[in-house]
Amino acid sequence: MLAYIRPYKGLASLTLLAATITTIMELVPPWLIKVAIDEGIAKKQEPLLYTLIGMTVGAYLLKGLCNMARIRLNNFLEQNVVYDIRNDLFHAVQRLSVSYFDDRATGELLSRMGSDVENMERILIDGVEHLIVAGLTLVGITLMLFVLEWRLALVALIPIPALTLIALFFTRRLHAAYKIVRQKLGALTAFLQDRLSGIRETMIFNRQEYEAKRFSEHNRALGEGSLAVARMWAYYSPSMSTLASMGTVLILGFGSFLATSGQITVGELVAFIAYAGLFYTPINQIHSINQMLQNAMVASERVFELLDTPSKVTEPMVPITLPHRLSGKIVFSDVSFEYLPNRPVLNGVDFEIHPGEKVALVGATGSGKSTTISLLMRFYDPQRGAITLDDYDIRDLSLKTLRDQFGLVRQEPFLFNGTVRENIAYGNPGANLSDIRSAAEAACADHFISQLPEGYETQIGERGVKLSIGQKQRLAIARVFLKDPPIIIFDEGTSSVDSGTEGDIQEGLANLFAHRTTLIVAHRLSSLRRTDRILVIENGKIVESGDHDTLTQRSDIYTSLFEAQLG
Repeated sequence: MLAYIRPYKGLASLTLLAATITTIMELVPPWLIKVAIDEGIAKKQEPLLYTLIGMTVGAYLLKGLCNMARIRLNNFLEQNVVYDIRNDLFHAVQRLSVSYFDDRATGELLSRMGSDVENMERILIDGVEHLIVAGLTLVGITLMLFVLEWRLALVALIPIPALTLIALFFTRRLHAAYKIVRQKLGALTAFLQDRLSGIRETMIFNRQEYEAKRFSEHNRALGEGSLAVARMWAYYSPSMSTLASMGTVLILGFGSFLATSGQITVGELVAFIAYAGLFYTPINQIHSINQMLQNAMVASERVFELLDTPSKVTEPMVPITLPHRLSGKIVFSDVSFEYLPNRPVLNGVDFEIHPGEKVALVGATGSGKSTTISLLMRFYDPQRGAITLDDYDIRDLSLKTLRDQFGLVRQEPFLFNGTVRENIAYGNPGANLSDIRSAAEAACADHFISQLPEGYETQIGERGVKLSIGQKQRLAIARVFLKDPPIIIFDEGTSSVDSGTEGDIQEGLANLFAHRTTLIVAHRLSSLRRTDRILVIENGKIVESGDHDTLTQRSDIYTSLFEAQLG
């Protein structure tokens, strides 16, 4: 956290200065009361009393003004720091490799980026600020206590060792308990995100009661974790308050003895009791803040764990600058890859795709087709072998430069919750409406877009829920048209659409594939007659290569796949 505060050290210093003046002004009134009793009242000096009353009013006014300044400055500091943390956290998530998201629920990550960051704010709003103020107050009052009467000051310190031991005892347990609470909250958020995304499946299968029961289980687990914290706090807080009260009682008893024996004045005793009340107040504040801080520190651990996670796919130390737009030559040389140790998905894959060539990759489910695409776009790195574009090793290119060369049309296009225009413009955020419309026309999408209620400004809902499958695919094609990359990767959809929509999609794809290197991950073999070459993959190896007619004559694997689809 200090690393995030350092850029705003000037602002932090002003906050600290305002807190210091506030603390000093809080120490003044008890001393003025002592003087008023011993000098003004005892000796009947009315002018002095009026002066002391005026000084007390001034001290309270100055304290209030400095306190307002402290709060304003601290809020400004806190918002700047939280802004930086949120930005860094989002950038950290953006740079992580795909494999990180394979093993984690989206809802759990949302919990870290949402509620955990909000709890981190508490460190800055209530934590650091209040700890500094309480610490300064404690130091200042301790000095005043010893200046007034060192014997009473020692009596005031008697409860401190017990307070410290109790604080340490409960802090360890509170920290562990809050860690469980944050984990349970993350699990609940993940469950909610998953079930809200799949609400239509829940309705289709009539599983509302089943899901309500499962939510209740997660909710109960979170509640039990929170109750465990509350039980500890129920013992911790009253114990600390009771011990602090005993200190006041000791001061009153011993101070009364000193006053009746003439060793201190009544004014000194009153002032000392007033300071003692201020002395135990910051101690109680620190213990109260401690509960909040344990929660915030656990949240911080989860946030910084995400910030500190390295990406498995790293940028090159000195990335190559491409002198021109790539022509689209792709070469896989002895590429092997495995997600899990000793369970290879690809094993010594070799193939070459020439610029402008249209190549299809076919094979049974689980043969390695999608993995090949993931390696080409460097979502993962192979354990062995090399992949080159125009003879450049893709590991020598920056990830941005590499992925700028590709346009990916997935079998299930992902559309963002926004307008048609925004989704197409994702391929080139700087494009104007004319360019967006041209891309839509090339993708055979402009006709249906024009018929939408608000045309290109129509809201399409989360994941494009308001559009049909065919409309989603044509928007995805338009998005890639707008990006205009030299290489197209088409992960062909398996869903059936009507013949008219199918014709529009095929026409849009034909326009997209023209004059570009194209790699098609094929699921429907009947569409492969238009490709230049077909690569047949089985058990992670390229076992056949040729056009459709050649393979149907000589490849038993391809023929069996083709005949199985034709029934």
